Amino acid sequence: MRYIHTMVRVKNLDTSLDFYCDKLGFIELGRYDSEKGRFTNVFLCAPKDKSLAEESRSPELELTYNWDPEDYTSGRNFGHLAYRVNDIYQICRDLIDKGVTINRPPRDGYMAFIKSPDGISIELLQEGERLPIQEPWNSMPNSGSW
Repeated sequence: MRYIHTMVRVKNLDTSLDFYCDKLGFIELGRYDSEKGRFTNVFLCAPKDKSLAEESRSPELELTYNWDPEDYTSGRNFGHLAYRVNDIYQICRDLIDKGVTINRPPRDGYMAFIKSPDGISIELLQEGERLPIQEPWNSMPNSGSW
């Protein structure tokens, strides 16, 4: 058995692609439109997973956009997506500069949480060892839920 992808339903495909691709740096690997099913699937991967995802179609994030408007409620049973990053402080700074709220700042030099436009929690984890504790992160409060 091997992991293939995680699927999340999104309300606005353009807004979600802006978040995942333009702000987080994900790469779009492909998309599928179903006229009969009235949906679009877009498959993304994290930059460091690109060669593996192109070769084996995993690991991927599948965004599903249903063409007919629908409200989605988020359940805590889903949990979150998690990705390793090269520099937790730098990515959080870049995300703030791009207008993304850091819901749980990386006070410990290791972990932060943000949310997608559709309320999906995303955990960002420092690659390797924790970074030394720094301001403004150490004293930054949580914002909302994560």
